[in-house]
Amino acid sequence: MTVIVNVHEAKTQLSRLLAQVEAGEDVVIARRGEPVAQLVACKPRGRRQPDVLKGKIVIPDDFFDPLPEEELVAWEGK
Repeated sequence: MTVIVNVHEAKTQLSRLLAQVEAGEDVVIARRGEPVAQLVACKPRGRRQPDVLKGKIVIPDDFFDPLPEEELVAWEGK
């Protein structure tokens, strides 16, 4: 079910609207009857795992060397 609320109600009832979103409802915020935004639930983030790419990425020895002049010009937009 989609719940449509005006901006004033959204500002005064934000906690209640967030609870509705967490419960799976769609909440649309409207200004003068025209939808302008939608509240959606965030997907939970997975736990970060340190060193997950260790040994899979190789940085070449020349990575920090200065860029050639023509590439610098391209990056600087000259």
